[in-house]
Amino acid sequence: MLQDILPHIYHNSFELRSAEEDDVVFIFRRNQVLLKVSDCQLILPHIKDFSQIAPEHCRSLFSIDNIWYSMLKEGEIAPPEGYDYYSTAQYREFRPMEALFPCAVAGSLNRWYLDNQYCGACGEKLQDSEEERALVCPSCGKILYPKICPAVIVAVCDGDRLLLTKYAGRSFKRYALIAGFNEIGESIEETVHREVFEEVGLKVKNLRFYKSQPWVFTDTLLMGFFCDLDGKDQITLQESELSVGTWVKRSELPEDMAKLSLTGEMIERFRKDFR
Repeated sequence: MLQDILPHIYHNSFELRSAEEDDVVFIFRRNQVLLKVSDCQLILPHIKDFSQIAPEHCRSLFSIDNIWYSMLKEGEIAPPEGYDYYSTAQYREFRPMEALFPCAVAGSLNRWYLDNQYCGACGEKLQDSEEERALVCPSCGKILYPKICPAVIVAVCDGDRLLLTKYAGRSFKRYALIAGFNEIGESIEETVHREVFEEVGLKVKNLRFYKSQPWVFTDTLLMGFFCDLDGKDQITLQESELSVGTWVKRSELPEDMAKLSLTGEMIERFRKDFR
């Protein structure tokens, strides 16, 4: 999956440090990031690659192995020869994973910094905390942490069949599983039951937690569940959310070639007779 970059090790613990010339650097133009791509392979730039960028204008983010990753705090630069700005939808198709994953994490942090420049309580300009990964208001003391939204991915099983869906009104046209965000005052298990019933009108039982995934493309922490159909199998589609809802036999399930998402891995596990 996206975060599976072994033997490389991602270190996300906060460290108060100044960026250095050898750091990998992410330069954003709103929600696009400056990258070099060769034969669908991502090549990440370093601060020292750009004469117009000084380390003191960058913010340290995290490290992978012994390499630090930083981002330009403000502004953008014209793409040098061989570089271009890429959106999430574009660069998520590139590899290797150890380059794709930090792009996605940096993109999530970039959105958070862009969306939280001023205190929502008093309007004061927010500052970086020197103690943790947070933004602090120097006036009222309000603290903001990076945005992480809990959500579920649900594989509804009925014997040798798996429920597959397709989103309505989205550019993503591949098959998916039932998915949805946790609501205030709701347990994750309750989210599973509610989302399945809302989207396809089915009841489920025997919930089995599979694993989680930090889907940083959308600032989401996904929690995957397998469960069994409880009662009738007639699908009532929530057309505002889904364009397709269908039962698919195990032998007819598509193979997961991208190996990027929790959804793809769960479909693949069921395809290979996981119970």
